[in-house]
Amino acid sequence: MSARAWATFVAVSVIWGIPYFFIKVALDDGVPPGFLAWVRVVLGGAVLVGLAWRAGALAPLRGRLRWLIAFAALEIVVPFPLIAAGEQRVDSSLAAIIIAAAPLFVALLALRFDATEQIGGRRLAGLVIGLVGVVALVGVDIAGRAGELLGAAALLTAALGYAAGPMIFKRQLADLDPKASMGGALAVAALLLTPAAAINPPAAAPSLDATVALLVLGLVCTAVGLVLYGMLVAEVGAGRALLITYINPMVAVALGVVFLDETLGAGAVLGLVLILVGSWVSTREASRPAQEATAAIPEAQCCASAELQHVP
Repeated sequence: MSARAWATFVAVSVIWGIPYFFIKVALDDGVPPGFLAWVRVVLGGAVLVGLAWRAGALAPLRGRLRWLIAFAALEIVVPFPLIAAGEQRVDSSLAAIIIAAAPLFVALLALRFDATEQIGGRRLAGLVIGLVGVVALVGVDIAGRAGELLGAAALLTAALGYAAGPMIFKRQLADLDPKASMGGALAVAALLLTPAAAINPPAAAPSLDATVALLVLGLVCTAVGLVLYGMLVAEVGAGRALLITYINPMVAVALGVVFLDETLGAGAVLGLVLILVGSWVSTREASRPAQEATAAIPEAQCCASAELQHVP
């Protein structure tokens, strides 16, 4: 990867490691998951659509509506509320660890939807290791607690969406200005999430802490994070881009332990190690094909989207 891609990778890894903390802050203040997700996408979408309109980058979105809807549904509409709902039942640090299973889903989905990705013995071993990690986390730390099991299921579903979304972006939207593609996706997501926000709004006005959390989630974690992530996917591919999940849990765990007094059980520690090892092993063989596939994108498109480089 280029130095620019590495810089983007680090930035996204940190930016998408902090949402779990701020989601927990907003939830604890009584902000419902659907409303929280809606505020995130409205804030992020307003910023990116405005920037894209000012740059004259919205016109190429014509004819891409179905792909924007598909990407928005998989990357935003489904994962955002599910992560918030999951964090109502599990700690923010555990949520980040479970989302770290996303590269495993990439490897599985690639078997059917990405011809450039070929599974081998090493990738199969990585999938098995990672899945054992998920089982260890769920089976040891939250076994027998129905509410936490539901939370874990919601988070795993969100991880599946995070795995599928970049595949669509890479194939159908990577040639667009990231401000336009991500802004358009957020605008679509805002419309789709509006009923959920209207049905279950907060019972009272959010506190100052919750308001700050919503602003950070919308402007930094959503607007800035998605643009950088789109650039990263366009340059290095979905598999490599999702390696940010190796670092995300570290950031989320540190914030949860230091500021939210969360603790990690034996299952969480074992699960984190196995998930990260399994994800790394299962995506190593994908690196070269993903890079070659990305190189096939016309040079002008790569240059336009490589200013940097795909959550919760």
